[in-house]
Amino acid sequence: MAIEIPLDASTPSTVSATLSVPPSPGLNSISFDGIKNISNSPLISASTTIELIASRSSSSVFVYDLAEQAGFGTYTKGWTGGDSGAASVVSLQTRAGAGLSLVGRLSQGSSKDASKPAVLTAYTTPTGLAAMTQSLAHLPAPTANSKLVVQVPNVTPVGESFALSPTLAPFMPALAVFPEQFTILLSSTPQEAVDLATLAYELADTHVVHIFDHHSSTREIGHALNTVVPSQARKSSLKGGLSLAGYNFFDYAGDEDAEVVIVLLNGPLANAAKAIASRVSGFGVVIVRVLRPWDEEGLRGVIPASAKRIHVLDDVPTDLTQGTLYSDVFSALFDPVNRGPRIKSHRFTPTLAQSYVAIPATFVAFLRSLAPSVPLVSLASAGQKKLLFFTSPGSTLASLPFTVEQTFLALPSVSACQSTDHDAFSKPGGVTADRIVLGQKKPEQFVPVSLLLPVSPQSQGEADFLAVTDHALLKSHHIAAHAKPGAPLLITTSWTPAELGANLPADVASLIHERGLRVYAIDAQQLAERLIGAAGPERNAIENVIALLAFLRLYLGKAATEEIVVKLARHFIGESIYGFDLLKVNAHAWAGLIEIELPGAVEPAQASPLKTFEFNAISVETDDGETVVNGARLGSWHDAAKHLLFRSAFKAVDGTFSDFEQNPELRPEIPERTFLITCTVNRRLTPPDYDRNVFHLEFDTRGTGLKYAIGEALGVHGWNDEQEVLDFCRWYDVDPNRLITIPVPGADGSRMHTRTVFQALQQQVDLFGKPGKTFYSDLAEHATSQADKYALQFIGSPEGSATFKKLSEKDTVSFADILRRFETARPGIETLCEFVGDIKPRHYSIASAQAVVGDRVDLLVVAVDWVTPSGSPRYGQCTRYLAGLKVGQKVTVSIKPSVMKLPPDNMQPIIMAGLGTGAAPFRAFLQYRALLQSQNIPVGPTYYYFGSRHRSEEYLYGEEIEAFILGGTITKAGLAFSRDGRKKVYIQHKMRKDSTVLAEMLYNKEGVFYLCGPTWPVPDVYEALVEALVENEGMATESAGAYLEGLKEEERYVLEVY
Repeated sequence: MAIEIPLDASTPSTVSATLSVPPSPGLNSISFDGIKNISNSPLISASTTIELIASRSSSSVFVYDLAEQAGFGTYTKGWTGGDSGAASVVSLQTRAGAGLSLVGRLSQGSSKDASKPAVLTAYTTPTGLAAMTQSLAHLPAPTANSKLVVQVPNVTPVGESFALSPTLAPFMPALAVFPEQFTILLSSTPQEAVDLATLAYELADTHVVHIFDHHSSTREIGHALNTVVPSQARKSSLKGGLSLAGYNFFDYAGDEDAEVVIVLLNGPLANAAKAIASRVSGFGVVIVRVLRPWDEEGLRGVIPASAKRIHVLDDVPTDLTQGTLYSDVFSALFDPVNRGPRIKSHRFTPTLAQSYVAIPATFVAFLRSLAPSVPLVSLASAGQKKLLFFTSPGSTLASLPFTVEQTFLALPSVSACQSTDHDAFSKPGGVTADRIVLGQKKPEQFVPVSLLLPVSPQSQGEADFLAVTDHALLKSHHIAAHAKPGAPLLITTSWTPAELGANLPADVASLIHERGLRVYAIDAQQLAERLIGAAGPERNAIENVIALLAFLRLYLGKAATEEIVVKLARHFIGESIYGFDLLKVNAHAWAGLIEIELPGAVEPAQASPLKTFEFNAISVETDDGETVVNGARLGSWHDAAKHLLFRSAFKAVDGTFSDFEQNPELRPEIPERTFLITCTVNRRLTPPDYDRNVFHLEFDTRGTGLKYAIGEALGVHGWNDEQEVLDFCRWYDVDPNRLITIPVPGADGSRMHTRTVFQALQQQVDLFGKPGKTFYSDLAEHATSQADKYALQFIGSPEGSATFKKLSEKDTVSFADILRRFETARPGIETLCEFVGDIKPRHYSIASAQAVVGDRVDLLVVAVDWVTPSGSPRYGQCTRYLAGLKVGQKVTVSIKPSVMKLPPDNMQPIIMAGLGTGAAPFRAFLQYRALLQSQNIPVGPTYYYFGSRHRSEEYLYGEEIEAFILGGTITKAGLAFSRDGRKKVYIQHKMRKDSTVLAEMLYNKEGVFYLCGPTWPVPDVYEALVEALVENEGMATESAGAYLEGLKEEERYVLEVY
């Protein structure tokens, strides 16, 4: 089985420290004194090298969240600030208007970067690139001083299991309207990806998008990459630059006289097709490397004159979408005069593309359907051996595959490439699959490791060697199916042979017998314990060495002897490991490796079906030991599945609440982490006879574990008014003390809980909330009066929209009002509770800084009340609840993150504009900046604008504000009381008086602007800031607007309005 391995190379004396290297090498320590320091290092992946090139060649790198979720950008963020050669980093979210920040930075007259040589780089995925398309249309033309390079790791989650796929389908529909001033490059091999990433920074007079195969090839290690630092002085044309690097717009592979030709985008399937075309006649492959500008003449030049049928493989979102690539190929080859080859489109949806990547044999079969001359062959080259390891992330032996890889890399004549994938769903804690492909030399045609050794549910067995370092995986997952007939299966386990045989599922045991797998077990942990004793890094390293020695013995097969195994291991381990002679360690490993004879074949028993491994997570190990999975810094792999399911909402908990467990009886029906806090202050701030009740609340949080950041919001889980609930129960003729069982929200009916009718209607059911249209339709089914039934059906129908709008917006009816109006519609109380739905928490900006007030949280609230056209009073459900709180009363709350955050640098100027209770988060800001000043920590300028109707009634926290002004915490205050003078004055008028300094802070000082309050002043405030930039920074109105929009993405123009 083994390939030829030389055993006469020199060996190091000791490399014990090497074994402490994590599975994914931490790279924060790599110097930027020259990328030549990592050139030809096989332990650095192409994706990491691209990050190095981008960070070294850019003035700023904009890392979008989707890129980080794909495992790209974490290192770039880690390098910034730690090395003078690294670019600054701006973290951005992908949302409406994505890309406007880039436009603002490069727009002439609205960017400081526009006046000096500046190359901006953005990291995003195909999905993110599509979202940016509209914004990128506003980019200024590239110049010698400024350009944009977008590095796009091509990986996209698809399907219910979020399997990662190399499809370009999310981006391709946007290609038709993508700005023409961009060059779009596609790469698929590790070296090609590095070369085109470098070229992207050397191309003259063009913005560049570089899309590379981050799904597989560029994440592999084991490739000695030739890396050259991009030169700002070395500018080239696209054609010249490609030629100099050894590439063309299109690649052709296959028979020069082919009759059947396929055209597809550069990627992993293109490499597979290219490898097949090189072996057969009558078949050819055209690979598109430059997607834009489209070179029609170049395409015609590579298509053989003999071609009769051309098949275009198009990445498309759905079967109904016309592919852009097909349109490009058709327009290039269509000849209205001379009959040319027949051109046919094949639409590759994300699901189909993923199936071809997961099961390459199906892709080969597809090619065979197009060209019968294509044989059903393996993509592997002669002599290649494929190793597969299944481990549990974070376990001691998780680094075993990396140790094996390094061992073979130490042999100069052996090619060893490794790919690491993770499944965060199928098992708590996750599962890792490491694939290693060995060969005597690099094959002529590159094929990604993931295609050479697919790990799919339909696997017929591709691995020449299979190792499982967690025996529990054999009971839960369909792992043994990946081994070839007759292959060795190594299990590191503490089970005895009898226990192993008894615990293997019958299906697994039957498959092992059927394929004749040779099963071996070793208890590496026990053997290491005998050698070194106490647990620790040294014992972990020896445990890995023991497992490595067991692997080498099995890999070498019949040729293995103790002497040969030790000699081979010395190439990487050296003569000893932590003072233990390698001969002694190997003796223990040799004696401890046991071949398992399983019982005879048994009939498969009824059991839970085995799970399959699905590649849905990418992990990055940082230099400080943190695990970053799909962009989230996680405390454990249990969090990874949450992050996959709830990408936009999931935020890893940092352990803040670890000492305070969630009370299971405290609102069990709501998913948020909740806290029971105590009201200590409920003080009205406005005069008793004033028409607005603005009040200040304080809550004691001691013993609850509640922690909050400055600017976050408090979610209050309010109750309905007690007397109103009792009145309704009396009218509805339902006993408030009766027990009812209703579904727990969000449980799809699978979980129920029991409460009294009174508890449900007061604490959970939104009885006095606003009904939606479906409520009328649902209620109609329970009306016994034909008039009520038809009226309810009409309101719930499209024809009744006007009536529904009047009831909802003018009459502001509640669920209870509708029930009283249509008295014959009376569903059972359980049914009614389901129809109405739950009270949603109301969120209020926290008006305190915990660093200042300690175990306390403050709120600033205005009571909401109004009168309907019929004269009925109405009240805001939650503000009414809060206004009635008594000192000592308990309240259920949760914490919600907010966009209202202080800037990371205390010296950054802040400009706060609050109207009414919009002053709440700014009180917290001012408290914190006052604290910093008291500690002699310098802070930047602080401008505070506040607006309300009357100074004497609504100057909220006025005494505190005056104290902050006198103490110097507030640099300048602009107070606008609109009803106190003859002429109404609003905050935008105060801002216009300070336009010079506001423009200076926002444009030149990295200032941050915040607005909190009602929505109506937003346009006027926006206009005031635009005018300030136009008048004081010489910007055009449109450029000033674009600059402010760009500040939104940088979280320097922050709105929290309602």
